[in-house]
Amino acid sequence: MNLWTAIVPLQAAGRRKTRLAAALSPIERDRLAQTLFDHVVDALASSPSVGRICVLSADRPTRDGLGWLVDDGRGLNAELQALTVEGPRLVIHADLPLVSTEDIETLLSAAREGGAIAPDRHGTGVNAIALSAGLTIAFRFGPGSFALHQAEARKALTVIERPGLALDIDTPDDLAEAARRGFSSIAAAKPLAAEPRTR
Repeated sequence: MNLWTAIVPLQAAGRRKTRLAAALSPIERDRLAQTLFDHVVDALASSPSVGRICVLSADRPTRDGLGWLVDDGRGLNAELQALTVEGPRLVIHADLPLVSTEDIETLLSAAREGGAIAPDRHGTGVNAIALSAGLTIAFRFGPGSFALHQAEARKALTVIERPGLALDIDTPDDLAEAARRGFSSIAAAKPLAAEPRTR
């Protein structure tokens, strides 16, 4: 069985989760992003189908056991398109608070003979896309990415709708929805007034 390479895009510290600025301080946003990233990586690391986990980031990952794909700042789609990854690959976002190993295995199982895609809870964005070794498409992450990816692949991608893959955290409303479903983190709590803010 060919094992999958998982690619997790991660913005540089200080630039993460800016749409949460009205609800969280910069330190809290970085903490939240790190908590979410660690959760996604933990789920990937427990997946028997995943053989390698790589972080696409401008910063070298501090966590042991992760590969590093350098983000040169050309934009996510251009960076993903420029990668040379042999075998089947999974691109999964780093902000999925409820994702589980079972979610990942379901997505990868559906993609073994082609590809599979996991839309966000609004049905417009994409939180994960898995492509078998023989399938290559141009990545279309951004506004309306679900429809754009489907059009790019000529609807050859199996759609996987699972709560753990659908809920990402970009806005205060997303954060509230995650909390309603049981997600909690220090970063999601009220601001820590005693902690200095740094740039």
